Amino acid sequence: MRVADQIVVVTGGGRGLGSAIVRAFAREGAKVVVNYHRSRPQAEALVAEIGERDAVALRADVTDQDAVDEMFATARTHFGDDVTTVVNNALIDYTFNAELRAHADELRWEDLATQFEGTVRGALHTVHAALPGMRAREFGRIINVGTNLLQNPVVPYHDYTAAKAALLSLTRTLAADLGPDGITVNMVSGGLLRTTDASAATPEAVFTAIAESTPLRRVVTPDEFADAVLFFASPWARAVTGQNLVVDGGLVKD
Repeated sequence: MRVADQIVVVTGGGRGLGSAIVRAFAREGAKVVVNYHRSRPQAEALVAEIGERDAVALRADVTDQDAVDEMFATARTHFGDDVTTVVNNALIDYTFNAELRAHADELRWEDLATQFEGTVRGALHTVHAALPGMRAREFGRIINVGTNLLQNPVVPYHDYTAAKAALLSLTRTLAADLGPDGITVNMVSGGLLRTTDASAATPEAVFTAIAESTPLRRVVTPDEFADAVLFFASPWARAVTGQNLVVDGGLVKD
């Protein structure tokens, strides 16, 4: 299925990386659900930018299955068909500044549980909501947003990284489970992006150090990352599933 024929839910789509992903799909002609939790003004502004015929802003806490189910039902009513594509991008409140994160002796299970709730439980809820429609048409694209910290854990983002590692595992087991239904499940993993709401607190020296360590000698932008997400939704990736594509300017090798 062409990207232009897809109906896409982007969780956490109102701001940061999510908004770049929304714009990328809209640019290619897809219909897009801009999911938000507390970013209503940003989500509605994004819809106004794209146009209400092609985008709709819908509030849902991804940790709440009932709210997610309602969002998918509303999306179907709005666009007249089932969601074909899900991008699990939502991130529980997080600041990418190593000086503010808990080290091993300070890390609490509650920190890990919070990230698992948003990252893993949130993705499970969107998959549950999307499956009936995807199975009915024997087509579906599930794209999870990961991190290169799995390969390069240079900062103490223990809770965030552990949750993304679990999401990668879920990506691969879901790919095996859902492949016979015509549904692919993949992950796109980035490093620090210049610049999102979450990375706004990152010291400039960190951006500089990362740029100098990459073959491209620069930090990847949200728009560049979003284009990689498009690949997994496109017909060119129709035989690709269970994969993790690292998009960080060549900093790490998966």
